[in-house]
Amino acid sequence: MKIAVVGTGYVGLVTGTCLAETGNTVTCVDINEEKVKMMQAYKLPIYEPGLDILFHRNIEQGRLKFTTVLSEAIQDAQIIFLALPTPPAGDGAADLSFVLGAAKDIAKIITGYKVIVTKSTVPVGTADKVIKVFNENTSVEVDVVSNPEFLREGVAVDDFMKPDRVVVGTQSLRAQKLMAELYSPYVRQGNPIIFMDTRSSELTKYAANSFLATKITFMNEIANLCELVGADVDAVRKGIGSDDRIGKRFLFPGVGYGGSCFPKDVQALGRSATENNYDFKILSSVMEVNDSQRVKLVEKVRKYYKGNIKGKKIAIWGLAFKPETDDIREAPALYIIEELLKDGALITAFDPEAMANVKKQLGDKISYSENQYDALNDADALLIVTEWSLFRTPDFDRIAELMKTKVIFDGRNLYDLQKMIDCGFYYNSIGRKTVE
Repeated sequence: MKIAVVGTGYVGLVTGTCLAETGNTVTCVDINEEKVKMMQAYKLPIYEPGLDILFHRNIEQGRLKFTTVLSEAIQDAQIIFLALPTPPAGDGAADLSFVLGAAKDIAKIITGYKVIVTKSTVPVGTADKVIKVFNENTSVEVDVVSNPEFLREGVAVDDFMKPDRVVVGTQSLRAQKLMAELYSPYVRQGNPIIFMDTRSSELTKYAANSFLATKITFMNEIANLCELVGADVDAVRKGIGSDDRIGKRFLFPGVGYGGSCFPKDVQALGRSATENNYDFKILSSVMEVNDSQRVKLVEKVRKYYKGNIKGKKIAIWGLAFKPETDDIREAPALYIIEELLKDGALITAFDPEAMANVKKQLGDKISYSENQYDALNDADALLIVTEWSLFRTPDFDRIAELMKTKVIFDGRNLYDLQKMIDCGFYYNSIGRKTVE
């Protein structure tokens, strides 16, 4: 098939590349000329494990192209994906201006039947708004389909190539047939393509992310309670995770969720409920708890230093919102850094992939190190914020030699408590006993 993908952000680029991998001819279009030139020169603008191999292969074999010209991208395309930003507006609702603007531009160009697919995460009723835009700007027949993405940063290629399920919202048999044909190579192992109406499809994405965010938040609340009653959250996690009605995933406590999806989607679903006069109490609590959990580590630092951390040298390991990505959108590390800077701390940070993005945002407000150990030179304390694999088994003797004092605040519970006792560290984690 011939496919166009409008927008080459995280979702658009992964979608376009993976669609090309199964033999489709894909043209990705973006208004950012510098970014398009970069991709035409075989350079990826994002870090995502495994994407580079597919990206280079499909460009070389002529199945994946990039352009800034919309008409060039959609001219022969049977299916047009809209993978555009839907950032939260001031009131928390999703901003649909990019999606609706692109729909209007496409409507003025097309001359034959197209399937228009909203890949972006959008509020319930967006497909109806897109249909209205096409009806107002063209007499050409189109079908508007909702096809939310369920890509996890760090494993997005596997998620696309071997999806748990594909959700497609449409009531058009013609569009359904095309979408089934498009996705058939990805579900050969029997995982379902679930067809439904567009409104149910749109709500499915918000419901899924909000449920997972709620699960994370619940465990953070349990962790906070564990500290007060003297329980161990790791034991509790294993105890409840073994119940297959609950499951083992998304039960790890920490410093709150971040990224481009959970914060935005929970907020947007809450806003949608409000617009329909429904008080979604659980979501309100989830957002409130997550806001406070983000700076939980800072509260521990302040308590340890009796409220005075001015001039303290703090090392931070991890800046991305999760491992295996350079994405810092709504990353807890940024909130932690902001609070520490307010208190006058001196910060040196290390992250394997995200430092360039943080530098663009924070500049020289903090220092950056070339490796995890350089960040520890003469540090009063180490804060672990992102659970990168290379932080899991460090050289504790070297850490002790480099730091001024052997103090670790671990927001991801990476280390065994007995190991910390044996190494002689002060170790304060989430929902577990503090090693004094």
